[in-house]
Amino acid sequence: MAFQMTAEPFDPDADLSSDQRADLALEERRALRRVAGISTELTDITEVEYRQLRLERVVLIGVWTAGTLDSAEASLTELAALAETAGSQVLEGLMQRRSDPDPATYVGSGKAKELRDIIVATGADTLICDGELTPGQLRRLEEVVKVKVIDRTALILDIFAQHARSKEGKAQVELAQMEYMLPRLRGWGESLSRQAGGRVAGGGGIGTRGPGETKIETDRRRIRARTAKLRREISAMKSAREVKKQERRRNAVPSVVIAGYTNAGKSSLLNRLTGAGVLVENALFATLDPTVRRARTSDGRVFTLADTVGFVRHLPHQLVEAFRSTLEEVAEADLILHVVDGSDHDPASQLAAVREVFADIGALNVPELVVVNKADAADPAVLTRLRRDEPDAVVISARTGEGIDALQARLAQLVPHPQVPVTLLVPFTAGDVVSRIHRYGEVQAVTHTADGTHLQARLPVWLAHDVAAYAVLP
Repeated sequence: MAFQMTAEPFDPDADLSSDQRADLALEERRALRRVAGISTELTDITEVEYRQLRLERVVLIGVWTAGTLDSAEASLTELAALAETAGSQVLEGLMQRRSDPDPATYVGSGKAKELRDIIVATGADTLICDGELTPGQLRRLEEVVKVKVIDRTALILDIFAQHARSKEGKAQVELAQMEYMLPRLRGWGESLSRQAGGRVAGGGGIGTRGPGETKIETDRRRIRARTAKLRREISAMKSAREVKKQERRRNAVPSVVIAGYTNAGKSSLLNRLTGAGVLVENALFATLDPTVRRARTSDGRVFTLADTVGFVRHLPHQLVEAFRSTLEEVAEADLILHVVDGSDHDPASQLAAVREVFADIGALNVPELVVVNKADAADPAVLTRLRRDEPDAVVISARTGEGIDALQARLAQLVPHPQVPVTLLVPFTAGDVVSRIHRYGEVQAVTHTADGTHLQARLPVWLAHDVAAYAVLP
């Protein structure tokens, strides 16, 4: 698999000097070079459980409108990884340099015809565009290339649909798909009318006149009804999760959330810190259903650690809205462990993409600890640059255990401490009280006297109130 770069055609009749013409010709020649390195030719797919059907043979097309060539190629490389995750074989990747995507066909009429030739030559059956196409662009591009056309948003939605396992996850993905599909329904107007106008053949008579409801209108009505039902179901599931959150708040258990770019190693980190045993797979969006586990700091304080769905560049807004009830876990946390893949060639762009989602869900004010994962596979120069840009970051490898002790120490510092300092004398007959203090509080000193256990501790407000009868002057 290789990339082919195509540039906007320039006018040969333009008033240019010979040197300028030479420069443009050289730029055009370089723009057509092929860049190897993201082949998805597969020899054995039996280990990939979700590839149950024949792999679709796809061609990728991206429009480079801003930024550097490296960032544009990185985006197309990521699109290739997404396509492979969805169960495709990438045959060709192309990129066009334009100031803006063409409003009619995304790439322009001439390039669309070139794409058609490439699709015929490679035998592809699907074209995937690295952007979100309007309904009009989708339709017109399909008319030219004569194969199925999907955009980046539809591709990500398809991956989410494959990986969702819980009832809530499936409902959220279906809702996002419905929201995406609604403006893109296509029909043939009155040729699919449910009722015929005038005096119809066979004497339809009263009740059959008028344009009636077309097939596309029926589909839209059904989608809106299904969307409303899904919203009600997700709202009910949110209420059940709120009960659990309120119980944790009542017990003042601090909440830590693991968030970050997809495939950065969030689930591996959760397993390393808690032994949760959740699915770990080298695939994009392997985790869609949040997992919450109880953990302890190195000084013994209890907190909850939650794994969340991964983010990606240009995460479809439909998904952000559909998963908002789940993503609220991030905005309501006491601390975010922002995991970034240190082995990626541009981890800074991952950090920026995730922080954009944080802004969308109102999580920018939550304390954040950047955790650079996969240090065992990272380029030392990249790690040095990350340490410079994120001086408070912790560098770890969830696979080997490198840096986990340092991360535990930082967690002990950053997980909120109980607010109320107390000095207590607890009779030996009230051992359950001492146990609760050790479980939910931060014990600073313990001595055993003839009258009972003397403790100096910091406790949550609710527990300090419960044990006020044992308080003594310090």
